[in-house]
Amino acid sequence: MNADYEKRLGHNIRMLREKRDMTQEQLSAKLQIRSCDITRSALAKIEVGQRHIYADELFHLKNILKVSYEDIFPEYCDTNDTDL
Repeated sequence: MNADYEKRLGHNIRMLREKRDMTQEQLSAKLQIRSCDITRSALAKIEVGQRHIYADELFHLKNILKVSYEDIFPEYCDTNDTDL
């Protein structure tokens, strides 16, 4: 994933978390209950695009935040990417 896309993905996660009136601490605790080994600091890094997110974390984020994957993932609009 490119850095700009990861930043947009993290921004979406932050906006969805804030829409649910949850702190990073609360969301990371809910993820930990679901066996995701994630700290508040790691979640903060995801939200600013400094850490990759794992599939199990995405799955649990989707369920905790009660959103779809489409809500989490920003549209990909880089026309220079030849892998699409």
